[in-house]
Order: sequence, then structure tokens, then C-alpha cells
Amino acid sequence: MNGQRSELNGGAVGIDELRTLALVNYGHFTSMQVRDGCVRGLDLHLQRLDRSTRELFGNPLDVDATRGYMRRMVGDVAGPLSLRINVFSRDLDRDRLTVPAKPDVLVTAAAARRIASTPLRVRSVRYERESPHIKHVGTFGLFQQRRLAQAAGFDDALFVDATGAISEGSIWNVAFFDGKSVVWPDAPALDGTSMQLLKAGLRERGESTVTRRVELSEVASFRGAFFTNSSCAVCPIARIDDLDLAVDSDLLALLERCMQQAPLQKI
Repeated sequence: MNGQRSELNGGAVGIDELRTLALVNYGHFTSMQVRDGCVRGLDLHLQRLDRSTRELFGNPLDVDATRGYMRRMVGDVAGPLSLRINVFSRDLDRDRLTVPAKPDVLVTAAAARRIASTPLRVRSVRYERESPHIKHVGTFGLFQQRRLAQAAGFDDALFVDATGAISEGSIWNVAFFDGKSVVWPDAPALDGTSMQLLKAGLRERGESTVTRRVELSEVASFRGAFFTNSSCAVCPIARIDDLDLAVDSDLLALLERCMQQAPLQKI
């Protein structure tokens, strides 16, 4: 498809309808890649949208209606496209934020986002997202840290908390490989959909995985690292700060097979 199309609650959207979204930086979203009307991990996306809506607005998300908005936006478009679902509320009372607010759903479709899987060079930085378990719209810090990393000659930023534990990247989850197991950091971070699908795929194949605290100081002990998000299921990390990491083609192929195991779910 060419350009972007957006609808609010399944209908046309204008400037007045978007005023709250632009001026009140409070809400959450999810993004997904659609192939012929299907999404891997669609159920996980919808569960997270509902869970975050309940936490932020005190009301459940109408999942069936939201799925209908998505289906309407995708229509009969063949081939790949990107879909983003923003949940906010024009009903939100900024002076009484504990009062349940009716959620609004903005669905935006655009051409499929293609990210090259070129090995990434990342710079570690001490940074922790607010409410990291929510994919919320407070993204200033993420882009600022990514920008600073790029200004320093890197591609992206890897977040480390105040205790020295690695948590996540700017807009991605991170994992390491010690030669036997895929190691996922145990630190406050978004439970990304692609990460969940990879974990499930590894379990189904009987591959060894572990979730534990990973300190920045122990990165040199790993054989490799990779990142995952909805736009790029698996991408190797070739450098963290001044440490070069090997790119394990066998591991990457295994991870790709794990992702392909996840069924395509019809919107």
C-alpha cells in the first residue's frame, strides 16, 4: 500500500478527534506486521492492549471491536503491511485520573516496515523506562538515547539499570548466547511479542533457554547476542561498547525457524 491511513474507533478521523492524542501524552500502543490479513502473535498483541488499557484507564478494551477496526483497516490488501494500534482517551479527566475513562482506538496502516538485519553496534547507557512493562507513548527518552548513541558512532542504545543489570534496547528486547543456552535478561522490561514467540519456539524445539540477571560486566563471557522486535524478528548484535561479538549463523537460523513456527493468526 502507498502512504498511511488512519481510522478512529472504526470511522473517519480529523484534527479535532486527534487533539487529545497530540496534546495529552498518555496512552499505549502496539505495532505488528501483517501478511495477507494475518499476524504472528495476534493474541499476544490483543492481550497486552487489553491489559494496558485496564491499567491506564480503569476500563477494559473492547477486544472484539478493536479486532474489527483492524480488519476494516486491512481490508482486502494483499501482501505485507504494518499496523499500529494506539489506545488513548478523549474522555480522560486530567484532574481526576482515577476516574475510569472510555478508551479510544486509533488504527493506522502503512507500508510494511523493512529493517535490514545488518549486525548492530550498540552503546550501553544507564537508563530505565517508566513503567517498562507497558508499551506506552512516553518515547522521548528512547529516541534521545538512540540519537546520542548514533552521535557517538553506534547504531542504537542498550539499557542498563542502576544496579548494572541489562534490561532491553531502545525499541527491542535483547538476549545472549553462552554456547549452550539462550539467556534472556531478568530485569524490568517490556515483554515483547516477538520475544514471547521466540521463547515458545525454543521450548517447543527442546532448546535450552534461561532467564536470569545479566550484568554488563559479564557480556564478554557470551558467544553472541541478538535483538528482537515486531519489525525484525532476529538481528545479531556485533558490538557492545568496545567489545566485538561473533555472529553465529547457526543460532540465527535456529531462531528464524522458531519464529516461523508461530502460526499466522487471521485478524
